[in-house]
Amino acid sequence: MTRIVATGTFDLLHPGHILYLERSKALGDELVVIVARDVNVKHKPKPIVPEDQRLRMIGALRVVDRAILGDESDIYKPLKEVEPDIITLGYDQHFDPRALEAELSRRGLKARVVRIEAKDPCYLCSSRRIVGEILETRSQKAV
Repeated sequence: MTRIVATGTFDLLHPGHILYLERSKALGDELVVIVARDVNVKHKPKPIVPEDQRLRMIGALRVVDRAILGDESDIYKPLKEVEPDIITLGYDQHFDPRALEAELSRRGLKARVVRIEAKDPCYLCSSRRIVGEILETRSQKAV
């Protein structure tokens, strides 16, 4: 059995997230998704949707076999517990795959890192664009 781990914030769930998870699942038999803790999101604005709600939404998706929250102090701890064969990264995730593989190896984890290059071309397949659209369309109506 090949266990895949996908990770992400998954704020404002959209079709781009679904594509990433479907492509991740296609690489193996079991898909475990690690949802980023609110305190660990430092590379972009803090999530709008709280972590427990994001976890519940991801866990409800048919493509996901299991969803867990990341660890607040050590992002590698859940990987040690899950023992994945493959870790997938979305096309826009900030991790360097080679550096990640090196750190995994240093920690005794033998997972291969695969970047999922596919992205959904729809305009609102981006949390940033969804927020922008809400601000633009709702702000105009409030005036």
